[in-house]
Amino acid sequence: MSPEPKAVLFIADLHLAPETPAITTRFIRFIDAVAHSAAALYILGDLFEAWIGDDDLDSPLHRQVTDALSGLNESGVALRLLHGNRDFLIGQAFCRASGAELIADPTRIELFGHTALLMHGDSLCSDDHAYQALRAQMRNPAWQAAMLARPLAERRQIARQMRMESEQAKDAKTYAIMDVNVGTVIETLRAHDCTRLIHGHTHRPGRHVLDIDDRTCERWVLPDWDATGRGGYLACTAQGCALMPLPSA
Repeated sequence: MSPEPKAVLFIADLHLAPETPAITTRFIRFIDAVAHSAAALYILGDLFEAWIGDDDLDSPLHRQVTDALSGLNESGVALRLLHGNRDFLIGQAFCRASGAELIADPTRIELFGHTALLMHGDSLCSDDHAYQALRAQMRNPAWQAAMLARPLAERRQIARQMRMESEQAKDAKTYAIMDVNVGTVIETLRAHDCTRLIHGHTHRPGRHVLDIDDRTCERWVLPDWDATGRGGYLACTAQGCALMPLPSA
């Protein structure tokens, strides 16, 4: 009898930063205790609180993370990464250092008999028009090239300013505006002919069932990780998917 296929894991919104070492510790524990037993790990955006360019790879935090991911990949676990709204400047140098393959947002995969669509999730929040305009600007290759041409110290200052402005903007918005638009979700699943959607970004983990064109579809929202101990991951097997808590210390 052939062994059961290993699980495929999904995480997002860790927001790793030097100021929150406890989250990094839990991430390393997750890699060692959980991810090494998986077939693949997908990181669906915002692994870092900010990424200002691959020329910042030598910071202690970034070396710690790339070493952990590289070891995971060398052990035989496939590693896939897509950009979030905080780390959209991750490039090929990071991928070479970590062993990750950078994938598009969205990406369509076959997952244990289901056609699944992987996204960060921010593009689904279509009611937030101000954010969508900002997102379009930040994803523009010319804007990104101009940003990466600035000195590293200047980019650090810009990133701090952008994080502060983002938090201030969120304080002025309703939860409904910052959540996904269900119509956009349906249109997206229909356009990509998928029955399963997996994403992060909204920090509202859960499973949502939708009936689309006489098909039962599901939307999985990944947990965010924070300094209080909150966090988790999605594990998918031939039996289905489940949101799982992080391993205890």
